[in-house]
Amino acid sequence: MVHRILNLFALVAVICALTFVVSAPAAPPAHNGQPTATAAASAPEAHPEIREAIGALRRAKEHMEHAAHDFGGHRVEAIRATDEAIHQLEECLKYDK
Repeated sequence: MVHRILNLFALVAVICALTFVVSAPAAPPAHNGQPTATAAASAPEAHPEIREAIGALRRAKEHMEHAAHDFGGHRVEAIRATDEAIHQLEECLKYDK
């Protein structure tokens, strides 16, 4: 049961993060197709929701690692699934560059 809940949490975090990326409108290009210097200097952090999801998953993993019980091996599997979710989110950030 705990395994399913943790897997569901990881899946929801990934879906929420990726949904924002897909639904966010693109910024209009500058006159020559290049962003202006002021726009680049004042640009907000790239994909804060994905970075927040990675942080939440890392905190959840730390909680699971310090849990008092093994829960029949489900805790270990949940940690593995969380590691995979973190890896996938980090990979998706690489494609933005």
